[in-house]
Amino acid sequence: MIALSGCNAAGAAKTTAGPDTNSGTQAVVVRVIDGDTFEASVNGEEKTVRLLNVDTPETKDPNAPVECLGPEATKALEQLLPAGAKVRLELDVEPLDKYGRTLAGVYDPSGKLVNAEIARLGLGVPVLFEPNKKFHPPVVAAFEEARSMAAGLNSAAIACLPAQQIEEAAKAVETIVAAPLSGTTADLDKSHTGLVAALATVAALKTAANAKKHVQWDAYKPVQLAAMVNRLDSATAAGTARGTAIESKKKDLSNAAAAESARQASEAAAAAAAAAAEAERIRNLPPAPAPYVPPVYVPPAPYVPPAVPAPAPNPYPGYTGPRCYAPGGKSWTPCSKK
Repeated sequence: MIALSGCNAAGAAKTTAGPDTNSGTQAVVVRVIDGDTFEASVNGEEKTVRLLNVDTPETKDPNAPVECLGPEATKALEQLLPAGAKVRLELDVEPLDKYGRTLAGVYDPSGKLVNAEIARLGLGVPVLFEPNKKFHPPVVAAFEEARSMAAGLNSAAIACLPAQQIEEAAKAVETIVAAPLSGTTADLDKSHTGLVAALATVAALKTAANAKKHVQWDAYKPVQLAAMVNRLDSATAAGTARGTAIESKKKDLSNAAAAESARQASEAAAAAAAAAAEAERIRNLPPAPAPYVPPVYVPPAPYVPPAVPAPAPNPYPGYTGPRCYAPGGKSWTPCSKK
């Protein structure tokens, strides 16, 4: 273990509030690991130092993705503790954590408490792990400054922070809820799929808010956190009601489709029965008479008047026809034809 001042022989923590340039152990920064951890050379031995009473977003957890503002916190500590910088380390009651890292308050050459400076930038939140609480008050005060400036983890403009994620997730649910219910099953299914995804995001955020496993959640005051959880609860209730409405509409559409299908089947059956009946009627009709075929019209032969025979020669020359004699027989006239 590194022999650092800041603890008496019995292990009790020093109670001095400000930096003491005559106490502590000098160290040289080797490299920054993340926003609250760095490696330093102490008396020629390289040690890992963890800033006490401040916690920054993770960047090195092999089982988790890099957290929001984790890279920014790392960069900030690199600027506060550049490689080669000489710093002073002060311990509290417990000098080491379970990972063997040295737990310390770290003062830069100007006497600033780096633990508090990280919090003042809004990139680390106050954290208290008893019995080490010596540097907690200045870290809390520094973080309140960051909160008043809406800096870092307190920002309302950084999309990856919980407050903004909650607002985005709640609005996603509300947008789906506000849209009119579609009249097609396909569109309803699409809306339901989007709603399920949005509600899953809301549920995950609520679980994270309740668990507060990540530093980002610790940046909010209890009243802020309660308001955020209420926002999630409202979105969940609205989304659940919408899901019920979607399922009801789908059921109505399914029933209507079934009724229409039954109606069409009934009409088709009736039409088939009518066609069969008509076919049977036609089959039972008597044989149809042969179709009337009009006789072929033959025009009459043209009229030829009979030939007039030539008069026969008068067998009685000079005979001119019947004569009618006057009384006494001495004169006559041709008899008229009556």
